[in-house]
Amino acid sequence: MKSMPFIASFLLVSASQLAIADISTTRQTELMYLLKQDCGSCHGMTLKGGLGPALLPKTLNGKPRELLVTTILEGRTGTAMPPWKAMLTHDEAEWISVQLQQGVK
Repeated sequence: MKSMPFIASFLLVSASQLAIADISTTRQTELMYLLKQDCGSCHGMTLKGGLGPALLPKTLNGKPRELLVTTILEGRTGTAMPPWKAMLTHDEAEWISVQLQQGVK
């Protein structure tokens, strides 16, 4: 059936949104601060790039979200990108990925 991939994608997105919805408003504010200050220190305060690459929707939307989550949690060997898994949960890293792909406000 041709509709099965669509249904599977819908279910994955729905499950992902549920996990993201579990992050409190207070924690979302903390994560946004971390994103703008800590990530911004390397990726540029406007996230247009610096020591690290740009974190804008046009540069991230073609990338699978799980790749972004893994990069946030595990870092990148041989680069200045540190692992954040000691400070962030998988759901929080996914929330940050969504914000980046939608464009941080």
